[in-house]
Amino acid sequence: MASKPQTLATTSAFEILGPVMVGPSSSHTAGALRCAQVAASLLEGDIARVRFRLWNSFAHTYRGHGTDRALVAGILGLATDDERIRDAFGLAGERGVSFEFDIAGDDPSLHPNTVDIEMSDGSGAAAAVRGESLGGGRVRISRINGVGVDISGAYSTLFVAHRDVPGALASLASLLAEARVNIAFCRTYRTEAGGRAYSVFETDGAPDPAVLPRVRALDAVDNATFIEVPGSASTLAPGVSTPEMFDDAAQLVDACSERGLTIGGVMALREARLTGGERAARSMRRVLEVMREETSSPIAAPARSLGGFIGGEARLVDSAGERVGAALMGAVQTDAVARAMAVLERSASMGVIVAAPTAGSSGVVPGCVLALADHLGLGDAAVEEALYCAAAVGLVLSTSACVAGAEGGCQAEVGSAAAMAAAALVQMLGGTPACALDAASIALSNLLGLVCDPVGGLVEVPCQNRNAIGVAAAFSSAQLALSGISSLVPFDEMAQVMLKVGRALPASLRETAKGGTAQAPAALEACRRCGICG
Repeated sequence: MASKPQTLATTSAFEILGPVMVGPSSSHTAGALRCAQVAASLLEGDIARVRFRLWNSFAHTYRGHGTDRALVAGILGLATDDERIRDAFGLAGERGVSFEFDIAGDDPSLHPNTVDIEMSDGSGAAAAVRGESLGGGRVRISRINGVGVDISGAYSTLFVAHRDVPGALASLASLLAEARVNIAFCRTYRTEAGGRAYSVFETDGAPDPAVLPRVRALDAVDNATFIEVPGSASTLAPGVSTPEMFDDAAQLVDACSERGLTIGGVMALREARLTGGERAARSMRRVLEVMREETSSPIAAPARSLGGFIGGEARLVDSAGERVGAALMGAVQTDAVARAMAVLERSASMGVIVAAPTAGSSGVVPGCVLALADHLGLGDAAVEEALYCAAAVGLVLSTSACVAGAEGGCQAEVGSAAAMAAAALVQMLGGTPACALDAASIALSNLLGLVCDPVGGLVEVPCQNRNAIGVAAAFSSAQLALSGISSLVPFDEMAQVMLKVGRALPASLRETAKGGTAQAPAALEACRRCGICG
């Protein structure tokens, strides 16, 4: 196997098939919530006042995506799958937390999904944090109290504010050594020589809670806190990596060959080594449970979305299956499309879904996998292995390219989901790992350039229909690959192509609601009547 630096080793499969979250958007809802959660952890007391400054895509679509409610929910400590997120404003009022939103506008030097969070607690202690939502619920903290940092949660992180005096760093390192805390990385940021300084220690494993008071008691230290990025590797298996697994699609095929396993089998083995077999099994059961509910409940009992643009379409597709399915998509694909559309309806009404890999594209993978599994009569073990296959493909894409619409357009969301689903379909039908990756590459190539243009900034139109198109792309790509048609461009190269195309798209076509379908006269008139974003 070719030796390459490992960059995927600390990302769980359930950050690709996840997070389990309240819709409508993994980057604008779940990711925003997580940014606020991390920010709140920097203050010891309960947050009393907070101001959110929204940039770029966040600034344009925060109401339609529920970003405002998610940010407040994160400050309150709610989890991504807590259905009280939709009532976050009322909960904040009950707890005496005051909040305000400042629309900063556009700054191309910042990540498309950026929020500045300025807050203070009941004692008057204050902190300022800049968070970035990277897609699929993943986040990065890039600034704390005006000082640039880079905290993504790959390791347990100790953040220390201290005076820049001789011996300060040495005393911190000595204390951690005495506490048997192994430092993986350490960076110190200074405002000026002899002024304030911030040291970030990334450690192998979460230190004993008793370490924190000892750090705070050091003469030069003003404050210290452990930062946990929810869902990150530091909350799963701190400092653990799986260097013998894979770092890209080419290595993934090699790993399958060496172990005699499918892509899903390799990914399941990797997850068991990363987080433990029991935890992996429990997480997959939860994902499958939510997927079955999200793909069926809206068909049985449709509900209108937040913006009122969708609700009931999944039932219409399902009901029309006998009449038009055989002549057009066929029974299995018709079932898959209905299920996929159902997930978007559930997400758009702030129901609980699995982001796979994002909320905006969350219908494609479960729709395809569950429809084919039912047709083939597969048991849970085979379904789970197919979902692990999808997760492996999504893992490569989320690390080597992108899966966020604000960064790469809808090709990065629905395109990635279609690639994940295509590979899973091939595996379920007995195709080889190489064939599965051919299908994934074909699916990506067929959706290149797909723009992200949500009407009103809501993850409703054209997002729901795009999930149906993603299902169609996955089925057709799987059929081509299983028929012996290979992809001229290998999957790893196609991922880079998709990334470059995404970067070439103008900002108006990357989840800002400032271009494409979102600016059609009929769409603007529908938004005027809706009023949710006004």
